Amino acid sequence: MSKILITDGMDKGAVQTLKDMEHEVTEQFFEPEELKEQVKKFNVIIVRSATKVRKEIIDEALKTGNLKLIIRGGVGVDNIDVVYAESKGIKVRNTPKASSSAVAELALGHMFCLARFIGIANVTMREGKWNKKQYKGIELSGKTLGLIGFGRIGRELAKKAKALEMKIIYTDILGPAKDCPEYSFVSLGKLLTDSDFISLHVPGNKDKSPVIGKPEFSKMKEGVYLINCARGSVVDEAVLLEALNSGKLAGAGIDVFPEEPTKNLELISHERVSVTPHIGASTKEAQKRIGAEIVSIIKENF
Repeated sequence: MSKILITDGMDKGAVQTLKDMEHEVTEQFFEPEELKEQVKKFNVIIVRSATKVRKEIIDEALKTGNLKLIIRGGVGVDNIDVVYAESKGIKVRNTPKASSSAVAELALGHMFCLARFIGIANVTMREGKWNKKQYKGIELSGKTLGLIGFGRIGRELAKKAKALEMKIIYTDILGPAKDCPEYSFVSLGKLLTDSDFISLHVPGNKDKSPVIGKPEFSKMKEGVYLINCARGSVVDEAVLLEALNSGKLAGAGIDVFPEEPTKNLELISHERVSVTPHIGASTKEAQKRIGAEIVSIIKENF
């Protein structure tokens, strides 16, 4: 039996499974200062994106030596000091398989929303406006979708977009994917110049520098759409706003922000922006898969 702390919520069925396995489970969010004290009591911490497990938290856990495993219920682990934790003998795991389809569907949803003015039309109609002539959109069919990052989520989005008859190009630091000959691997520069839609599926840089900044925006074609369901830090928000205001970008779909909750009201209230509050993995199905994967990780380690 182990003592498990779940700080940011978890599928109830999976929680019950852990309890049935006779683990002692606590479900509670703690602010950083209180977490420093609480972390000493537990063998496992399960977090999503809200809880940050930084060096100072890990140092407190080391005082008792109880903490053996940190699990991120999701893909990215940038809210955990992974290298430091593992250097101290604390394992860090995530659930990379569980949410791929959910995030890909959200990215596609933002694409539809921007292409057909679905979001802004919802707003203006509720204000009593009938802006039919203003909302002449575009079809996704026949457009080029450029994927920056071609891991599980990128591949899921490619598959769904191909069904819509989009042309798929991608770039990835690992090079061409040998098992996906139906999609075209290109350089980042070519992807930026050729894409009608660009969707990011990469982890944030360790130094928080953007993957897409002023040099990258300058290479994009006029009227491109940018989708970010990856990490807030991968796009320079200030330059993104400039590109929207100048018309360089026809629209942006954003699920993630450098600071969450975001305070960038100018960005999220922009008429050509579709926004969601970091809900990429927030489907019932994805959360069940994440829960099952977490249970499997705990079974392997305890």
